[in-house]
Amino acid sequence: MPLWILLLFVGAAVGLASLKQPPEKKEQAEVLPIVEVVEVAKSAHRVHLRSYGVVQAKRRTQLVAEISGRLVELSPKFVRGEWVRQGELLARIEPADYQADLMQAQANLAQAEAQLQEEVARGKVAEREWQGVIEGIPPELGLRKPQLAKEQANVRSAQAALARAQRNLERTEIRAPFDGLIVARDVDLGQYINVSLKLGEVQGTEVAEIRLPVPPEDMEFLASLDGAEVMLTQTLAERELSWQATLVRSEGVVNDDNRMVYLVAEIADPYGLEQDRPHPLKFGSFVNARIAGRQIDGLVNLPRHAVRNQRVTVIKADNTVELRPVNVVRADLESVYIQGGLEDGERISLSAMDSVDSGRKVKVLGEEVPGDAPGAAQLAVSGAN
Repeated sequence: MPLWILLLFVGAAVGLASLKQPPEKKEQAEVLPIVEVVEVAKSAHRVHLRSYGVVQAKRRTQLVAEISGRLVELSPKFVRGEWVRQGELLARIEPADYQADLMQAQANLAQAEAQLQEEVARGKVAEREWQGVIEGIPPELGLRKPQLAKEQANVRSAQAALARAQRNLERTEIRAPFDGLIVARDVDLGQYINVSLKLGEVQGTEVAEIRLPVPPEDMEFLASLDGAEVMLTQTLAERELSWQATLVRSEGVVNDDNRMVYLVAEIADPYGLEQDRPHPLKFGSFVNARIAGRQIDGLVNLPRHAVRNQRVTVIKADNTVELRPVNVVRADLESVYIQGGLEDGERISLSAMDSVDSGRKVKVLGEEVPGDAPGAAQLAVSGAN
């Protein structure tokens, strides 16, 4: 009986196993990377060179004493931060000794001129005396010509001494050489001034200049070194301020320290003293500069992250990938400019495709692929921003 029961259970298990249906086989959905693309559009583009610099006065002068003496007067405007006009009196050195020197020089000149007139009269008397005494031409010494030449030289010497005394008296007044800003004063009232002592410094406010370093290889993108537009910008209190400047020259050498070529831009009336400016451009300010270069036709402008190792990822019409080398003409912090190798209408991937090889199929963001199954798994490739 136990044997029959065992056989019955074995037969029942075999019968149930024969009734079991095999599992349904489902086709596995293909996993496609999702990419964001941009279409190629060639256009003419004006190259702009990026640089930076510090605003400085084009004219800067140290006020130096040309004579010695005690400082007896200081203008209220001869202090740091004050504006002065050309010819405005800033300081005065005690003039008494130089006034006395001037009077002495005037007296010496008057005496020399009197002696000259006296010698002229003696010469005329000598000429009459020699007439009838000898025949022919009388000697120059007899006509007192050497004595006349000496007195003429004395007059010229006295005139030079007078001119020097007048200049020294004028130099007792220290005046502003041009319209500008006082940036330093190194003396005070009552101080004794020696010749060549620095009194202060004034910087001209008519024109400011900015030295802009540029890589030597970027110089070919400049159409001209004279008159190119330069846009200066500065961020102040979360606002971007801008000023229009003009490129005037290149310093013409490669700097030994940073291997850069320095261009010089100028801006007139940076403080807005003669013309209305909403914001003054102060000396010593750090500014960013964008220099307008020459225009190049047939360029493709792409975001910088779309070009890696001089190659771009082209998405062909059948949504397959092609890694194509390109010629990068110019690159800056945000954009890359390509000439040749791409045609209008071609699609360039903006997404990171480091792990995708040429020939692989992808899905374009926003584009429907025929046969997509609802809920099919897709691999999204994030764009690099």
